[in-house]
Amino acid sequence: MQIEELRDVVLLALDDMKAKDVVVLDVRGKTSITDIMIVASGTSDRHVKSIAQTVAFKAKQAGEMPLGTEGMEDGEWALVDLNGVVVHVMQPKVRDFYHLERLWSLDEPDKAPQKLKSI
Repeated sequence: MQIEELRDVVLLALDDMKAKDVVVLDVRGKTSITDIMIVASGTSDRHVKSIAQTVAFKAKQAGEMPLGTEGMEDGEWALVDLNGVVVHVMQPKVRDFYHLERLWSLDEPDKAPQKLKSI
């Protein structure tokens, strides 16, 4: 599966689960860990866990096995590693503290991350 196709599978899963403030970051050339990072918010620990579980499930259905998931225990910050796409689902207070969008766009201060509207 192409990276863009996998990104679209993830974005549909996030939309289905009513994830908030979805941002897509193209980090190709900035890290060897992944090509695309997606950051989204959930409204509670249960919502964060459900979003991450759904992303992993939808990726599996599309034939892309997750390399791993992290943070499912407490539900403040869950990560789904799909190799070419890494998904961070956070509660708003955690997201505000870590500012991943700002961290990964430091070399382009005038370029804001792409914030998505509902699909």
